[in-house]
Amino acid sequence: MYETSDLRKGLKVEIDGEPYVIVEAQFVKPGKGNAFTRCKLKSLVTGLVIDRTWRSGEKIDRCNLEERKMEFLYADDQYHFMDTTTYEQVALSPDQVGDVGQFLSENLEVSVLLHNGKPISIDLPNFVELQIVETEPGVKGDTKSSTTKPAKLSTGAVVQVPLFVDQGEWIRIDTRTGQYVERVKK
Repeated sequence: MYETSDLRKGLKVEIDGEPYVIVEAQFVKPGKGNAFTRCKLKSLVTGLVIDRTWRSGEKIDRCNLEERKMEFLYADDQYHFMDTTTYEQVALSPDQVGDVGQFLSENLEVSVLLHNGKPISIDLPNFVELQIVETEPGVKGDTKSSTTKPAKLSTGAVVQVPLFVDQGEWIRIDTRTGQYVERVKK
């Protein structure tokens, strides 16, 4: 159990059986009455943000979270992952995976966040390497220009790439921003 003095930004707590992360915490000591801590919490399952206030001395439940390395297998109506140590398979809905699903390629190792043994979200590596399957051909001499063109990747995602990048090439993508970083030799 956490004390109210332990509450700070980034701490993960459990409220009514659901995991939350503290987005903002403020200690308030009014001139009259008892001190309290006012927090903004974001649900790790639904993304809903709530406000909660605790009086000094109250106890808050710790969150039972576990992070495991898993390998992405395939996607149908859900995204399927396999634990690389136990070979146990889990499935996450498109809502749980979110926008990062567009950068998932087969056999990519990701970090899956589990709450009481149930998967709730994933974290991709900061950079992934994907092949361009469709883009307009580059024009000779367009190596110094900062203009970009859309390119469709092997996972179906569309990113903006420089004009000199051609179809069939491999590129590195920053999964945090969804932007092109550089060409990669394969």
